Amino acid sequence: MNRVMVVDDEPAMRAALEANFTRHGWEVTTASGTREAMERFRTSPCPLVITDMRMPDGDGLGVMQHVRAVAPETAVIFLTAFGNVPEAVLAMQQGACDYLVKPVSFEQLRQAAARVLGNVVPSGTKGTPAGGMVGRSASLRGLIERACQVANSDADVLIMAESGTGKELLAQFIHRTSPRRNYPFVAVNCAAFPETLLESELFGHVRGAFTGAVASRPGKFELASGGTLLLDEISEMPLSLQPKLLRVLQEREIDRLGDTRPRHVDVRVVATTNRNLSSLIEEGKFRVDLFYRLDVVPLTLPPLRERREDIPDLVGYFVQKYASPPRAVRFTEELLRRLMEYDWPGNVRELENFVRRILVLSRNPVAGLEVLEGKEMAGRNAATARLPAQGVTLRDMERQVLERTLESTGGNRTRTAEILGVSLRTIRNKIREFGLPPKRSL
Repeated sequence: MNRVMVVDDEPAMRAALEANFTRHGWEVTTASGTREAMERFRTSPCPLVITDMRMPDGDGLGVMQHVRAVAPETAVIFLTAFGNVPEAVLAMQQGACDYLVKPVSFEQLRQAAARVLGNVVPSGTKGTPAGGMVGRSASLRGLIERACQVANSDADVLIMAESGTGKELLAQFIHRTSPRRNYPFVAVNCAAFPETLLESELFGHVRGAFTGAVASRPGKFELASGGTLLLDEISEMPLSLQPKLLRVLQEREIDRLGDTRPRHVDVRVVATTNRNLSSLIEEGKFRVDLFYRLDVVPLTLPPLRERREDIPDLVGYFVQKYASPPRAVRFTEELLRRLMEYDWPGNVRELENFVRRILVLSRNPVAGLEVLEGKEMAGRNAATARLPAQGVTLRDMERQVLERTLESTGGNRTRTAEILGVSLRTIRNKIREFGLPPKRSL
């Protein structure tokens, strides 16, 4: 049995972590501060300590120094607030195994704990899924194996997949299994910023570079130094910024806005896209030289409809993740078969939302076909929902998924956003982008 000590001055956080680890078969010792942690560890050492960074009677660094003096092989993971990340990085340099920024999911923490103890279970076997990538299909196993090979290099990576398939999870898996795992993982959504703000967000600026720049600020490239930078939805990057990104990828140097000297950065870049970059190149919206520079190691995440055999595993994973103990809901074989027939246009994210909805609304310990009554899934099957497998671009598929989901919800954009697992703003933007007729949102 794995053993862990949890050190946190917040009773609710301490109790929640203890309950979650215990439920998954761990033996847990808790401490409310540094002094109590030192006393308990001296009498009952364990192989892993998870500690808050700042506490009223000391800090996590003091806890780490003490436990290492008693048992040098003990692994230490820090929980820290965003503003305390520099302290956590210092702790990593002094020998900590990992740090996680609050709020942190229980699954992410358990995965980190299993990794530092050398107990990561490969995807497709019982136990903790590899990097959160759940399933046993041949396509997923092959992808995980290739990602592990990529992780051991410094090569940039391009992940291509439909929305909701888990592109960021795969990027995090590559980071956490790489030699860069002790350094930051920083994510930037290229679609979330206007052009002027995106440049500053990526490369930083010096004081006085523009109106409102009252102080110098590093960009995401500098913040990710030594680690991994995720450029999410790289296809949405403005064309005018792409040459500057290309230069950074080639030279590993960035220029802060308004600065007169370049700054060296040591980062691995992982870019993701849910669009066909070749089509964007033909349309003049994406630079071909940037594409070839990013496309060093391409990885393609299969949509859920192409790995239907993973759906029962995913359902079980989400039930375990979201069910409130001691209550649990079992999905019948008939329901699982129906779920495997459906094409899930929103992919894993849509399935996750569906399972969460069942857990919230169901009053029975067993969920059967009755949970589909009145739902968008009712009355649909793979024959009517399946998208063409060949001869269609990702952009065309995205439009078809959006049109069909809007049709199934009677044009309700809010419901469509929930089903597809995206924001209402994204739905509005896509309707405008594809030139779809306006429909009333309830």
